[in-house]
Amino acid sequence: MSTNPFDDEDGRFYVLVNDEDQHSLWPTFSDVPQGWRVVFGEDSRQACVEYVEKNWTDMRPKSLREAMEKDKAAGNN
Repeated sequence: MSTNPFDDEDGRFYVLVNDEDQHSLWPTFSDVPQGWRVVFGEDSRQACVEYVEKNWTDMRPKSLREAMEKDKAAGNN
């Protein structure tokens, strides 16, 4: 039975971020997908999870946050 490389506690990972400020753990042996960039790592899975928990505090995509802020500023609650 093979193990999902994203769940490998002994694996080495990056934390990736896309243009919407969404985060992802990514195994270092795999190419970084287009539209994503490395913001943390190479490090252990646990260190990468801790980075994500500390730095990705708002799960809404960036475009949604910006649209909501614009509506709020315009008085369109």
